[in-house]
Amino acid sequence: MTYLAEGLRLETNALDYTLLGIYFVVVLGIGFAARASVKTSLDFFLSGRSLPAWITGLAFVAANLGATEILGMAANGAQYGVYTVHWYWVGAIPAMVFLGLVMMPFYYGSKVRSVPEFLLHRFGPSSHLLSSVIFAVSAVLIAGVNLYAMAIVLEALLGWEQWVAIVIAGFFVLAYITLGGLSSAIYTEVLQFFVILAALIPLTIVGLKHVGGWGGLSDKLTSSQGEAFTTAWDGTGIGSDNPLGANWLTIVLGLGFVMSFGYWTTNFAEVQRALSAKNMSAGQRTPLIAAFPKILIPMVVVVPGLIALVMEPTIGTEENGLQYNDAIPLLMRDLLPNGVLGIAVTGLLAAFMAGMAANISSFNTVFTNDIYAPYVKKDQPDEHYVLTARVVTVVGVLIGMGTAFIASTFSNIMNYLQTLFSFFNVPLFVVFIIGMFWKRTTPAAGFWGLLSGTAAAMVNYFYFYKQGVIDIPSDQGANFVSSIVAFVVGALVMVVVTFVTKPKPVEQLAGLVYGTVSPGMAEAPAEGDDAWYRRPALLGWGAIILAAACYVPFSF
Repeated sequence: MTYLAEGLRLETNALDYTLLGIYFVVVLGIGFAARASVKTSLDFFLSGRSLPAWITGLAFVAANLGATEILGMAANGAQYGVYTVHWYWVGAIPAMVFLGLVMMPFYYGSKVRSVPEFLLHRFGPSSHLLSSVIFAVSAVLIAGVNLYAMAIVLEALLGWEQWVAIVIAGFFVLAYITLGGLSSAIYTEVLQFFVILAALIPLTIVGLKHVGGWGGLSDKLTSSQGEAFTTAWDGTGIGSDNPLGANWLTIVLGLGFVMSFGYWTTNFAEVQRALSAKNMSAGQRTPLIAAFPKILIPMVVVVPGLIALVMEPTIGTEENGLQYNDAIPLLMRDLLPNGVLGIAVTGLLAAFMAGMAANISSFNTVFTNDIYAPYVKKDQPDEHYVLTARVVTVVGVLIGMGTAFIASTFSNIMNYLQTLFSFFNVPLFVVFIIGMFWKRTTPAAGFWGLLSGTAAAMVNYFYFYKQGVIDIPSDQGANFVSSIVAFVVGALVMVVVTFVTKPKPVEQLAGLVYGTVSPGMAEAPAEGDDAWYRRPALLGWGAIILAAACYVPFSF
């Protein structure tokens, strides 16, 4: 099992624990307050589709700002350098804009409660059930990552036993989701977003000051790691060697297209936040609003990883037992005074709970609406499904506790997450993108494309990469290749199966395929939503241009 280094223990005091206690009280208060608004299953699963865009937008980015983001991307910064910004400016922003501008009208307009339910309408029960099972499995695996990361951090930093940390955090996530459903999770995520920033911004500022500012940091990294380490594209030519073990083609196609679009456009833990928005315009703007803080997140997540590498050059080696996952805790131990330290610990805990809550709330929705209600117990009263969802929330948290230790075999948890995304999200994206833009695509093609894409990614990773059949320099490089393989195989299978099977009648595809419109997609914008600064196209292209501009300082 992988632990953080024992030497990372923090000298916390009563002030730090008071701040932590206040956070827990506020979180439970949000859960009790949100309970009053839960009267139907729609309230529990999608907040009654009543939330404003700025709330859902912040929840959208906060749901992703979990352990995988903070510990994982800081670890990537220490291991791969400035190359890590690709996960944001190529690997997130274009896909988030595509979700808002192109896919949300289909999701929101069809009035589905989940991503798998969209496949039910487009392809039929077989694709629906397969995608629901795949998503349910991936959701509890990813929830377990957040629990595991939180447990090892609290054990190392505060001296808590792992099982104590898991039970405490699991209890609070369980309490506020069971009480208030998605509304509770979303409002808590908005709070967590600001708490996380309150933890990371001081850590980054103090860290930069400690190493001589950005100039001093860049000089020290260039001296120890080479000039390419502080650039985004240098050394990424095909056949070139770089820490990431990838070239510009696998970065653009593997990360920037198939893996990124597969995650951001089909991951229900994210899309669920947009579906809870009060109208179509707010639903579209949800990922577009989230894109702007997402562009800036590397400044407070990746940069601390770089600082940690300068402060402890042997991190990630066997020399002192420090792993790349230790980057953020290392800075907290060495740089932060009490009080600020309490905010930082609270911010880390908030991040873990936000990531876990996002996956558990999406898990209970998919299991209840897409597995239990249509295939196990049909036509029950609405109250029955709300009760079922609350029970499933308990089950999901317990399973998440069990899956937490699978992540312990990876010294960089982001590698583990990217492996899961290549297995589960990329094949889903293939099915969505082809089915959404090609009317001829058949129900059988949706099922076999999803199954073959998932199998192909697993075969590439476990056989060709792990068994050394093909030479891929790193786990991340293998994940990029697995994503490309999953996309290509899934797409080819879908095309072949489509031409030998029967498609659905065109009249059944209204609002499900590009070029068709459903009544929900044609709704008039609410008052004020047609203001120029709220136009989705302006927000989307503005985010793309800003992300591209961010590359300029790191391209030479």
